[in-house]
Amino acid sequence: MASSGSAYLLLDVAGTPCALPRAAVSEILPLPALHNPPATGGWLAGFLNLGGAPIPVIDLAPLLGLRQAATAPSLYAHLVLTRDDAVAYLVDRAADLVVVPDSAIRPAEEAGTLNGCVAAELVIGDSLVHALAPEGLLTAQERARIAALTRAAAERLAALPPSA
Repeated sequence: MASSGSAYLLLDVAGTPCALPRAAVSEILPLPALHNPPATGGWLAGFLNLGGAPIPVIDLAPLLGLRQAATAPSLYAHLVLTRDDAVAYLVDRAADLVVVPDSAIRPAEEAGTLNGCVAAELVIGDSLVHALAPEGLLTAQERARIAALTRAAAERLAALPPSA
């Protein structure tokens, strides 16, 4: 009987291997031009206009403290759009989709990471990969601020005349 496993999208975040659960990912996009209103900065890279709806783009490297926010993304950067289209994560590269056997998934101590942002450690070959918990990446206050900025960006987009 084959052992079960979980699917993860492997990511390169400033040279650090990370993963997101496949169930949390809607699609992967090449990095387009982003709308950067004055209120963005730090780990909020800007907004993706997705069919007229602004999607906040979170740069995971500065959010996780792996790189300064002012550093330009790599030429091969990707956006990972979440299943609910609530946010997109900017990563240096979306590398691969893998199924990790249950025996290679080690739950992480919630107290060991800020806001429980790392759910597990994945043993993949000779590497240890941090499996991120999307619900723990932002604090409640950060989510509230992003929601307010997203509403403001939506109002700005709605005020523009339709494109020809």
